Amino acid sequence: MSSKAEILKKIKQNQPALIADLPDLKVLGSEQFDVLETYKMVLKNIGGDPVEVADYAEIVNYIKTNYKIEKRIITTIPELSEIARLDWTNDDPHSLQNVELTVIKAHFGVAENSALWVTDDVLGQRISPFIAQYLAIIVHKKDIVATMQQAYDRIGNQEYGFGTFIAGPSKTADIEQSLVLGAHGARGLIVFLLD
Repeated sequence: MSSKAEILKKIKQNQPALIADLPDLKVLGSEQFDVLETYKMVLKNIGGDPVEVADYAEIVNYIKTNYKIEKRIITTIPELSEIARLDWTNDDPHSLQNVELTVIKAHFGVAENSALWVTDDVLGQRISPFIAQYLAIIVHKKDIVATMQQAYDRIGNQEYGFGTFIAGPSKTADIEQSLVLGAHGARGLIVFLLD
């Protein structure tokens, strides 16, 4: 018997007995708090801006007021075609380098960390939320869950090619121990909380 096989044999012989049941994860997320208010507070704390809106017309007005419309704005959302291009999803990803604002939808959000779940079916291109100067994500208020445990339960066994949680603008604090937003991605994040 080789020394490797002998070591593995000894490890198998000396396994501790399972003395405890696995914890009940149903208690996670059972604490009571205002999910929407918590989401907004956490988002502000990590550098994002929550904006409550009633409909897409309010989103269009907000973008017209707060962004330079003459710069390149892209989206995958037909309701925003007045202010943003829809015909970019098959372009070379390198051509997206001059995008000022990308507007996408999230499947849902998570209150405890303000993360938003997006997959390739809402992104247009995987690079789109990461290459733009600014990012806006739309999520329905009813689609915000309290905890990551509930988020993973909601994702379940869904089929998707690419999925990620996005929370706040990019940031780093390793330069002289001071927080820098927009260090390696979008410089700002607006989350439109849609009724």
